[in-house]
Amino acid sequence: MTDVALYKQDGSKSGNVSLNDSIFGIEPNENVVFDTILMQRASMRQGTHAVKNRSAVRGGGKKPWRQKGTGRARQGSIRSPQWRGGGIVFGPAPRSYAYHLPRKVTRLALKSVLSTKVADDKFLVVDALAYDAPKTKDFSAMLDKLEVSTKTLVVLEDDNEKAMLSARNLENVKVVLAKGINVLDVANSDKVVITKAALSQVEEVLA
Repeated sequence: MTDVALYKQDGSKSGNVSLNDSIFGIEPNENVVFDTILMQRASMRQGTHAVKNRSAVRGGGKKPWRQKGTGRARQGSIRSPQWRGGGIVFGPAPRSYAYHLPRKVTRLALKSVLSTKVADDKFLVVDALAYDAPKTKDFSAMLDKLEVSTKTLVVLEDDNEKAMLSARNLENVKVVLAKGINVLDVANSDKVVITKAALSQVEEVLA
């Protein structure tokens, strides 16, 4: 079992907490991490690109000139693709870029990035984050006491709405619930701050 320091909300240490080595102590698999990040980024694409084909552009209802006898090439519409202002051929159409990898692959990727954060000493466990009311100033002060000043991912347990609202407006801070932790957010963060309750939820799912 790997032990990491357990911090209080005021930034002081209150002992150690043991991490499950099957989740936080594996040899990172860079290939599955790359594939999973690629999948997540593809799923985030809107895919709303579109062009107008010849049936969607305005005009072109009348045949521009008669079929024969003019010496010019036959034309059926001034909105055919070869005309200026005509329709686009084989242009992009709205589509979804989302696809899915096997669950075993995505879980291995999540374990890999979490293990990397632990190995690099960028994984902080906090006993609890409890607030009487949403207070961004208090949350920012807590991060300063933990000496966290870079891009940070905060992982909270379910139903901790006040802590989530407290961090919502902080720059370089992203908050997710334990059930929403994912490879892209962990990989993009410089440090991961997780509550002890959220840690238990993550271990319960990934163990």
